[in-house]
Amino acid sequence: MKTAIIGLPMVGKTSLFTILTGVHESTRMGSLEARVGVTKVPDARLDELARIFEPPKVTHATLEYLDFPSISKEALAKPDYLASLRVADAIAHVLRAFEDQSVPHEKGSVDAARDLEDVDFELILSDLGVVEKRLERLEKERKKIKSADLDREAELLEMAKTHLESNAPLRTLQLAGDDEKRLRGFQFLSQKPLLAVLNIGEGDASRLHEVEAEFREKHLAGRAGADAAAVCGKIEAELAELSPADAKELLASYGLPDSGLDRLISATYRLLGLMSFLTAGETEVRAWTIPVHSTAVKAAGAIHSDFEKKFIRAEVVNWRALVDHNGYPGVREKGLLRLEGKEYIVKDGDVLVIRHG
Repeated sequence: MKTAIIGLPMVGKTSLFTILTGVHESTRMGSLEARVGVTKVPDARLDELARIFEPPKVTHATLEYLDFPSISKEALAKPDYLASLRVADAIAHVLRAFEDQSVPHEKGSVDAARDLEDVDFELILSDLGVVEKRLERLEKERKKIKSADLDREAELLEMAKTHLESNAPLRTLQLAGDDEKRLRGFQFLSQKPLLAVLNIGEGDASRLHEVEAEFREKHLAGRAGADAAAVCGKIEAELAELSPADAKELLASYGLPDSGLDRLISATYRLLGLMSFLTAGETEVRAWTIPVHSTAVKAAGAIHSDFEKKFIRAEVVNWRALVDHNGYPGVREKGLLRLEGKEYIVKDGDVLVIRHG
């Protein structure tokens, strides 16, 4: 799952990407120069399970981030920029929320809400252009061919056009099942889930959670497919240079329980509609990424396609029970290890043992 990191110039976007992924050099993605990096999804449950099983290998779930050149009206007019941005599954928009006289803001003042709305407006305009062109082609096609599919597509695009013309992103257009899937096939930019990443100053670091909650409540309330995460780029840069113990001490000095980047990664994971189930044994403890509401047979397929094809049953236990009872013998003795079939809906934090032919 790919998340595009975008932002105006001088907002700290590239620095956050570098700290997040450890990638320093530029790599080509398609025809656009964009940096591509992978980062681990933080998951304390793996450490606790590893303490019980002592495996040689612990594997976290991962997310892929794409660092795009600064976004602007001109950039969004370039076909290569648009094409590369459309392949992303979600957008993380880094917003400057720190004051620094030595770093000029291209709009003359710091206003994260304004910057979010301005870029969202450009995404809406870009999508509106795509809708209008497709409707023109559809009109010609429908004159030649009688097709219920083409008629429904035209209805959906007219609905999308009206929504966009009211200055509303397509992520807030409520559609069901096949209609939502059909519209998603156009890879509209304003339909992609959006994470507003507030890059705050060091002076606001102790209020990080409050800043995040205030922005979410004031500017994102009632807006489907959007969330907020606050980070302090300056502190994150320091944390990246410290040992885990020293990093914990630095966070504690600001009254923070965890890193802002960890929260950003977790927020991206939720925004993409993803969760983790776990596998645990003497050889490896691992988190596997699946969409929320996935069945046991689909979870088996995430491990190996043969497991999905030859699925028989899944042994399921909550990770906490497995830790509290010191492994599988303990949960079996307490009757906490259940056998589930293909249609079982896997829950975040389930530990699965797949039985297959």
